[in-house]
Amino acid sequence: MPELCGSILITGCSTGIGYATAVACRAAGWRVFASARHAVDVARLQAEGFNAVQLDLSDPASIHSALAAVLAQTDGRLDALFNNGGYGQPGAIEDLPRAAWREQFEINVFGPAELTAAVLPVMRRQGHGRILFNSSVLGYAALPLRGAYNASKFAIEGLVDTLRLELTGSAIEAVLIEPGPIIARFRANSLLALRKHVDTSQGVHVAAYAQMEERLAREGAAVKYTLPAQAVAEVVLQALHSRVPRIRYPVTVPAKLFRVLNRLLPDRWLDRMKRSTI
Repeated sequence: MPELCGSILITGCSTGIGYATAVACRAAGWRVFASARHAVDVARLQAEGFNAVQLDLSDPASIHSALAAVLAQTDGRLDALFNNGGYGQPGAIEDLPRAAWREQFEINVFGPAELTAAVLPVMRRQGHGRILFNSSVLGYAALPLRGAYNASKFAIEGLVDTLRLELTGSAIEAVLIEPGPIIARFRANSLLALRKHVDTSQGVHVAAYAQMEERLAREGAAVKYTLPAQAVAEVVLQALHSRVPRIRYPVTVPAKLFRVLNRLLPDRWLDRMKRSTI
């Protein structure tokens, strides 16, 4: 990476981690291209002075047109990409229809993979680049009633581990950001996804769904050790500015703790701990 801040494209900037990171990167001197799925959010970002583009991760045409719009303003260069956009689909595996799985993977996995593949030739030509992926503690510590989201983040972990090997010698770094509980609209969006795809009034998980809906509807720090989105933005800046970035950056106490517990405890002990999170 060059010593001075360059250009960065960030997906999912309407709220939460994406928005906080766009603000932090701009303040740090980066030329930020903030993307959002909906036109109303793009207009709001533009009104705040951001160079904003519309990008829908579920739509290949939108991905490529957004990237083309960015590159047209940077003379075909891009120093960094933060694949942040995504959402969490709750629900027991036995209750999720195929459509829920498809939507989860289109936005959380297939879209970021396609955008990354489109950015890589640009970074290879210029001889450097940094690609960050917003994964999750649930990318290495699966929790119940979150199977689709767990699977999508486990997929991102595998994607980035593979990409890192394929980028050997290229001066392009692939980095995983792994947040735990963060204050954002993530819970509200998850509640919408739950109600869209799951009938929570029947089946063996009715009681657990009632607890989940109450928790997802709660404002503020609903989970112990929850941090504001700015905490992730600060870690993103560390990953961008470090000469040799770490491979993984867990954020929040639970994310760091599960990294350690995964190495120390037997799987069945971990399962008992995770079951208590329903």
